[in-house]
Amino acid sequence: MVGVEHALVTGVAGFIGSHLATELLKRGWLVTGVDGRSPASDPVAAENLAGLMGDGSFQFVETNIADADMTILLEGVQVVFHLAALPGVRRSWGDRFADYLTCNVLGTQRLLEACGVVEVPRLVFASSSSVYGQTDSQPSRESDLASPSSPYGVSKLAAERLCIAYATRPGAVTSVIALRYFTVYGPRQRPDMAISRVMRAAMSGHTVSLYGRGTQRRDFTYVSDAISATIAAANAGVQAEVINVGSGQSTSLAEVMDAVAELSGASVPALRRVAQPGDVDATAADLSKAHALLGYEPQVALGEGLRRQWNWLASREHKTHPVAVEAAR
Repeated sequence: MVGVEHALVTGVAGFIGSHLATELLKRGWLVTGVDGRSPASDPVAAENLAGLMGDGSFQFVETNIADADMTILLEGVQVVFHLAALPGVRRSWGDRFADYLTCNVLGTQRLLEACGVVEVPRLVFASSSSVYGQTDSQPSRESDLASPSSPYGVSKLAAERLCIAYATRPGAVTSVIALRYFTVYGPRQRPDMAISRVMRAAMSGHTVSLYGRGTQRRDFTYVSDAISATIAAANAGVQAEVINVGSGQSTSLAEVMDAVAELSGASVPALRRVAQPGDVDATAADLSKAHALLGYEPQVALGEGLRRQWNWLASREHKTHPVAVEAAR
């Protein structure tokens, strides 16, 4: 595809979605942003959308993709960036799984149907490293067996497989790239994520709950790197692919806490709790496919990314007030 200029971003009021929309606008795209959260009633959505709402090339539509007639919103759209999802490994157990099915699976299927009707050329789907489950600590390749360890991971894998099924059926007009994001962090990261909670604890002096021994390792991916890969996926010459997006480095939570302590000049008060169901020991991304198909090269090292998130959070807290370090997960 050449000359793509109109994108639809689902989940635009979220952490990654708002960063993606901002970068697309900088590059001259028209952006329609869709989200079920209202900036009038949701302070996080309002903050994430604040830099977008006044831009004449951006249109915000408050709607739920599992219920709305998406064909109307897809008219004239060349690329759909599908980031809308109900997140959270620990929250996905129990009765709430029905909500995960509705949002992550049914919403994706209805969007794929609408893309076929309107003949949208490309859909980029935000999948997750959670589809891999427990691994042998070696970098995960897209060809590895996907064995999710949580209902959330199951829902993301189901949505991912739906995307590939729709893109490979006879006569398919919408090609798909599913990006398996590995623990994205940076300014505006969700407050329930580990890095955000640790930083808030360091700033407030409140105790943060940490699950496990701190030895669990994650491939932390800075948000601008994730966005670069996502936009590159809009034009990659493939029909149906799954691609890892990470940093290529795996770091323990204990090492992250040490780095935050160095940024803050004080130790991080922590209360150790037992590991929670669905929390895997380690994630690490093999980026060979991302290099080959997207030209992807992560640019922001963890130390620099943590500094940027710390500075953003410090500026925000100075303007508002300290926030609770505990959030429901």
